[in-house]
Amino acid sequence: MAPLWTNNSCSPFAEPQSPCTLGNYVSYAFNATTAEEYAAVLSFAADHSLRLVVRNTGHDYSGKSTGAGALALWTLYNKDAAFIPLYDEPHYHGPAFRFGAGVSAHEAYVFADANNQTVVSGNQPTVGFIGGYTQGGGHGPLASTFGLAADQVLEWEVVLASGELVVASPSSDQHSDLWWALSGGGGGTYGAVLSATVKAHEPLILSTASLTIVAPAGDANLYRQGIEVALAHILDFTDAGLTAVWYASGEALAISPLYGPKLAKDDLDATVQPLLDDLAALGLKTVYESTQHESFLAGMNSQQQVGVAQYHIGGRLIPRSVLTSSTANLSEAIVSVVETGSLFSGVSLNVSQHEPGSIGANPYWRQTAFSAVLGGLVNYTHWEENQKILDFITNTLLPPLEDLTPGGAAYLNEADPQQVDWQEAFYGEHYKRLAAIKNKYDPDGLFYALGAVGSDAWERLEDGRLCRTK
Repeated sequence: MAPLWTNNSCSPFAEPQSPCTLGNYVSYAFNATTAEEYAAVLSFAADHSLRLVVRNTGHDYSGKSTGAGALALWTLYNKDAAFIPLYDEPHYHGPAFRFGAGVSAHEAYVFADANNQTVVSGNQPTVGFIGGYTQGGGHGPLASTFGLAADQVLEWEVVLASGELVVASPSSDQHSDLWWALSGGGGGTYGAVLSATVKAHEPLILSTASLTIVAPAGDANLYRQGIEVALAHILDFTDAGLTAVWYASGEALAISPLYGPKLAKDDLDATVQPLLDDLAALGLKTVYESTQHESFLAGMNSQQQVGVAQYHIGGRLIPRSVLTSSTANLSEAIVSVVETGSLFSGVSLNVSQHEPGSIGANPYWRQTAFSAVLGGLVNYTHWEENQKILDFITNTLLPPLEDLTPGGAAYLNEADPQQVDWQEAFYGEHYKRLAAIKNKYDPDGLFYALGAVGSDAWERLEDGRLCRTK
């Protein structure tokens, strides 16, 4: 997931005489599953002035899970899971789950189903649920129904830089600020999360659909119109509680999957039919199919995994205002990206059911219509080309979207690692408050991650060492 950050070390595609060293991978990793082990790792790193990396699955585009010469606090095998039939606190009264930091999205879905419940997590089964995914916000199939993954967190168990284990919740007298920061304000920077307790939701059926809009040969204008119509309808879908994952290429726009939580197949088909009618009226060829699954887990198990590791990416959150006032310009920008042979994908959702300041996640999420991700394939055989690909994303592909969204935002888990003004783009107006919380709980800067709150106080040298700049 992080080829850009590993110096192409030990690549099977490189020449035989190429060096095979650790590159930017950590030098040592400690498999930590208890609070005592967490504390020991943090103490050792602090005592020896070691760069520390908090690593779960390594599902990470921005280099947060790597660090030359570093010691990793490895949380992958912290698989504890518990069902709480009644979590009774002032801020929530109902069923909940407590998951260890190493539980994956699929493992959480299976455990929830076994307890006749549903849990909000990610699209890809291998995502580390409680790690950077939820701590960074976390969108997924149920986003338009229940909100971001970070919106579900009731409390965090956290080992601080001091080694102290604390429980942070919104009703905590001492640590409500830490709960707020961890809930979407970025992972690996305020403390090391041992577990999170999240809301459990009632079991539900899930209908899914796939719609492919075929690009007409030699008629880019008609294709743009088709994209424009599709995006307008998808906005209505998300307002009705659906979430859509879609991909645009020079050959087609594929909406797959379209998630319909709590919807029977016939109801999902009826929701999509107006879009099919409008596309037919334009003369565009479409392919549509849908399926009803009797449980959320069954629906997720039916989805094909997407190969997400082979791309350099950049991202932008596209607000609803663009889709209601500048859809033509947006569709033109999408076509301009795919005409270069680059990827353009989106996750359309509506998470406005929660207040912008309720958690530490960028408040821009509450006005977002979709999270756009674009990029190009990693070049494994000509490594020097990869920086050119990344620069092309930064300097050519993203600017049209940035022009449409002045003062806008990017999803920090799926963003351009070269993002200019990343503090505003990733965290918005919350950055100043998040930085104050960071300094309160980690005054010596033990926790560092690229693009994380407080990382602007450090300079990363070529050998991976960190030096304070302020």
